[in-house]
This record gives sequence, structure tokens and C-alpha cells, in this order.
Amino acid sequence: MKIRILGVPLDLGQERRGVDMGPSALRAAGLNAAIKSLGHSVEDSGNIFVKNPEEQHFGDRRAKYLNEIAEACRDVAQRIHQTIEEGLFPLTLGGDHSIAIGAIAGVSKFLRDRSQSAGLIWIDAHGDMNTPETSPSGNIHGMPFAACLGLGPEPLSGICGFAPKVEAAKCVLIGVRDLDAREKRIIQKSGVHVFTMRDIDEQGMRAVMEKSLALATEGTAGFITSFDMDVVDPSEAPGVGTPVRGGLTFREAHLAMEMIADSGKMLSLELVEINPIIDMMNKTAILGVGLITSAFGKKIL
Repeated sequence: MKIRILGVPLDLGQERRGVDMGPSALRAAGLNAAIKSLGHSVEDSGNIFVKNPEEQHFGDRRAKYLNEIAEACRDVAQRIHQTIEEGLFPLTLGGDHSIAIGAIAGVSKFLRDRSQSAGLIWIDAHGDMNTPETSPSGNIHGMPFAACLGLGPEPLSGICGFAPKVEAAKCVLIGVRDLDAREKRIIQKSGVHVFTMRDIDEQGMRAVMEKSLALATEGTAGFITSFDMDVVDPSEAPGVGTPVRGGLTFREAHLAMEMIADSGKMLSLELVEINPIIDMMNKTAILGVGLITSAFGKKIL
């Protein structure tokens, strides 16, 4: 494949500084060379400009830095759309999970213009389906999935001029284990297919991924993968802003990405929420590079 990397050093969606350095941590862990070693070509377009939280007021406490995040996501959407138009595969590096709003909008816009649609595989410890009315923190990194489904503030949900970006029935949430009380009701009503950590414990990752891939590819042009590093257990991925015990093992995470690669249906990939300030010797970014290469076809044998 011809892969274009876009870094989005956005940390306005949460309150723990450092996640803006995630793209740099992945590059320092050898991302570009690792992808090239698989035979793919890589074009690294660097990072987009994102405002710092010190430079402006957070605004509404229910949706902090809404305008600044929306501005960044509009830029991301335009760049992702252009990347696909030029025949390249978009790999987006976060930053916090707010960046998914823009990345998914760019893919969806490209497909919508061609009367097509995308499925979505969202791999995360959290649901990310809050809205300003339900969020206990007002942090937008807990709202991007909702925005992609057409919920929440119009500056986010309405990027590219339409909503929703994906159909709930074609979306899958995998690995969730930490949900806000009011967010649970949103998820239950959304129509999104959910595989919690209990489902993975009981069914195994292979069965969960087989079902997820079938759901995300039925009647679609393919699927978007949005991978939050906090889905992995903190023992393997300590450098994340919102760690939750009881996550995916090293091999479960790799199997998920390996099966995504085997499907041949992935349209774009974003990997988010690496915070090198609280990491241990860049361990989380090194794992992130490994997971990205698994998604791009690296095999054990």
C-alpha cells in the first residue's frame, strides 16, 4: 500500500497534558521504518497545527475547547479526504481520541460522494458516547463516537456538512469496560454492536473479531479502525491518560489487528491516546508501532 501518515497533536479533549506528544513518540519508536519493512511506501506529512490549551479559555464547561477541537477536526477531515482522493491510505496518529471526529468525517465524505458508506470498528476501554448533557467532565475525548453517530454539538457532528458519518448498525465497539452511568443508556439505545471485556473473556478475541468484521463490512465499502491504546491492559500500555485494569492482553490486541489486516477491508486507521510523559521507556508507543504493523499485514511467520 501507499500510506500517508498524519500526526494530530491534539490534547484539548482531555485534561492530562502530554498526549499531544503521541505522534512524536510513535515516530521515535520507529513507525515509518517498521511500515516500510513490510513493503509499503510511506509518506509522512508531519503534524497539523493545533492550538495549545494555555492560549485560550476552555469555554463551555460541558464541552471544553469545543471551537478549537472542531477547527482541528475540520482540518483533519479535509486532509484525510484529500489523502484518499490521491489514492493513499490514511494513517492518523493522536493526540486524544477527539481526532477521530475529523478522520472519520474525511473517509465518510469521500464515500458519501460516491454513494457508498463505511463501517466502523472502535476498539477502546471507554464508550466515547457522551454528549455535553451527559458527560461528567465536559472532556470531548469522551464524545467522539457520539459525534460520528450524529449526536452532540453541531460543530462536531456536522463536520463536512452531514450527519451521521456512520450507521450505528455497521459500527462495533470492542473492549469496553469503563462507562459513565448516563453514557450506558446512550450506548444501549444507539444500535451500535458492543463487545465488552466480558464478551471477550467468554467468547475469545477470534470469535469477537469474526463477528465484528462481518457486521462492519456488510453492505459497506469497508471499515474504519479507531484504536485507543487504553483498551490494552495498563501492564502492557502504561502510557495512556485514562488507564483501566482488565484490558486486552498483548496477544489479544495483536490478534485483533492481524484479523483486520486479513480482511483486506480496512479503509483508514487511527491510533490515539499515547502519553509519553507517563509512559515507561516509550513502551506504549513501541506497542503502538507493533499494532499498526499488524494491521498492515505483519505476520509471525
